Amino acid sequence: MSSRERILGRVRRALAAVPKDDTPYEQAVAREYLREHGRRTVAETMDLLAENLADYRAIVHRTDAAGLAGVVAGLLSARGASSVLVPPGLDEAWLARTGVTRVVDRAESTPHELDRVDSVVTACAVAVAETGTIVLDGSPDQGRRRITLVPDHHVCVVRAAQVVPSVPYALERLDPARPLTWISGPSATSDIELDRVEGVHGPRTLEVVLVE
Repeated sequence: MSSRERILGRVRRALAAVPKDDTPYEQAVAREYLREHGRRTVAETMDLLAENLADYRAIVHRTDAAGLAGVVAGLLSARGASSVLVPPGLDEAWLARTGVTRVVDRAESTPHELDRVDSVVTACAVAVAETGTIVLDGSPDQGRRRITLVPDHHVCVVRAAQVVPSVPYALERLDPARPLTWISGPSATSDIELDRVEGVHGPRTLEVVLVE
């Protein structure tokens, strides 16, 4: 008898007495754990997000709605970007002051074409203050997952209403059926000697604009 047959035999014996209509694993699980570490005001939550994003080496900028277009234009100009990838549902007002060529996200775009784009500008679905994490869900103002993974420079706009204290609060806002991308800083990896390399699995530079 092989190892596979022995394991499957044990599984069959364990399930032999379970009624076919019994579904104990589909019952709701009590989740009474701590949902956040201390109560914070909106301003304190935004400050914590900014601090943790910076710890992950994201570059954080803060502005209000009136100054957003100017900040985005300044970031693209400082980068020397001549082209920017734009999701189909991105607010046009955010790019009103930019003079760069806008590249529309197309299904037929190849990775090589996306790699030639200087920057990408997106919104987000939610941001988690305690972990410094931004979540994208593929909505029209964020585009498909690959447009935020291939270009080397990602500008992500986060509005105050999208910031939550902790992961449990974020999960309540997210649809698990959507393509979720969880981002904590720019792409980075380390080998066994802890030599850090950035830009391997995503953008080398992540700039986050917090709109308060």
